[in-house]
Amino acid sequence: MQFRDLGAQYQSLKTEIDESIASVIDSSSFILGKQVSELENRLAEYVERRYCVSCGNGTDALQLALMIWGIGPGDAVFTSDFTYFASAGTSSILGATPVLVDIDLSTFNMDPDALEMQIKRVLEEGELTPKVIIPVDLFGQPANYDRIIPIAHKYGLKVLEDGAQGFGGSIRGKLACSFGDMSTTSFFPAKPLGCYGDGGAIFTDDEEVDARLRSLRAQGKSPVDKYDNREIGMNSRLDTIQAAILLPKFKAFVEHELDDVNKIAGWYTDRLTDSCITPVVQEGFYSSWAQYTILLKNAKSRNAMQAKLKQNGIPSMIYYPRGLHQQEAYRWMNLPDEWYLNTIEATKRVLSLPMHPYLSEDDVNAICRIVLEE
Repeated sequence: MQFRDLGAQYQSLKTEIDESIASVIDSSSFILGKQVSELENRLAEYVERRYCVSCGNGTDALQLALMIWGIGPGDAVFTSDFTYFASAGTSSILGATPVLVDIDLSTFNMDPDALEMQIKRVLEEGELTPKVIIPVDLFGQPANYDRIIPIAHKYGLKVLEDGAQGFGGSIRGKLACSFGDMSTTSFFPAKPLGCYGDGGAIFTDDEEVDARLRSLRAQGKSPVDKYDNREIGMNSRLDTIQAAILLPKFKAFVEHELDDVNKIAGWYTDRLTDSCITPVVQEGFYSSWAQYTILLKNAKSRNAMQAKLKQNGIPSMIYYPRGLHQQEAYRWMNLPDEWYLNTIEATKRVLSLPMHPYLSEDDVNAICRIVLEE
């Protein structure tokens, strides 16, 4: 059994994917070929934003967005403590300071009360200027933008939505990657919409931002002369072959994969809700189920459950074994654990079970039988 069965997905879409790859090879247009712009247009239309700019990976997407806003030394960028490192690391690369925020244990997303507490603390200390909030749409469910966006407006901050895990999720029909002043996603293979390598994208409604992003992803080049570089940029373009792979995968994603993962999540929840804490999807929210993550009683029972699953040939993952404030790269901040009690609790108790659109009900039953065993 696979944790996320990309092989099963490929077999289902093999003809379309192979033909799409072959068309790129036949054209020899490997960099910024027509499939890249076609994908960008389809993704922008899907999330109802004016522009989508693809790039080399989800980390670059976050960094490019921060570069647009001139984020750098002396700036504070607020993001979740319970997430992948890139959500904070991209601000550090630019010389800014990530300010880590505790989570709501029921959703694993940024806690708006903790966010406002950290903003007030930074303002009181007076050493940094609050500039950006990066909420993370963790495990497929959008962050609590109903509360985060008003907080951003109250303190004059930009919102950069990290939709790497949330693409396809929504709040009352409004799709992930449409909530921030800019939004980003990742096409890492294990993401809800993934390619066969690295890839990412930024979404915006601003025409000038769109033009600058296209320049910055190509070393800051002029739109009319590739050898006239107007500012310092990056080399971060989505390969045409990856775009060609994403086009048929995106079609399947919209036509049935989102429905399929929600059906599978329902199977899990129906069977497990009395034995452990199953994921909470807030009212009016829709998840794209990047992960199906349960909470066990404590670290000992979580670790025992993972070992039992492994003995029965069932993979599982711990996302995440430590908060960002516990990472070696940020030890110098000396951030107190008392600010991150929910993050620390999550790191001890979370366990993610196999989740992908091609998981059968028999597979789910087999997994749940092991989880439910005394």
